[in-house]
Amino acid sequence: MRKLAALFDGGLARENEDPAAREHALRVATALLLIEVARADYADDFAEGETMIASLKQFFALDDASAELLIEEARSAADQAVELQQFTRRLNEQLSVAEKHRVVEMLWQVALADRRLDKHEDHLVRRIADLLYVSHSDLIRIRNRVRSTP
Repeated sequence: MRKLAALFDGGLARENEDPAAREHALRVATALLLIEVARADYADDFAEGETMIASLKQFFALDDASAELLIEEARSAADQAVELQQFTRRLNEQLSVAEKHRVVEMLWQVALADRRLDKHEDHLVRRIADLLYVSHSDLIRIRNRVRSTP
């Protein structure tokens, strides 16, 4: 757990951080946000889990085993997490605007995987998008695009 905490420590001198460690921390942070959205409605849904795995595989070019391992590590980190900012900070530092939009799209895909949007999921996606500095208009545009995709 100390290793995970060190990856997300806000005081960490990230410019000196090993590139592989930076990439791994980014992957865990992204997966953790997806897990938090899936947990927001207090229902364990198979479709949400499958959507998380598919999204992570595509976004990070992972195989099935690597995506599942990433989800497990992120679940462990989520169980220990106190705030989202330590994870969104990582994404803000390492992702472009377009990549952050893609993460928000993944969040909406997880939230809508069960074909209904719970108010807690909606609130959390909006909060994360705000922490990622994604504009409200972009947030709504992305949500509507995800909703219209079969």
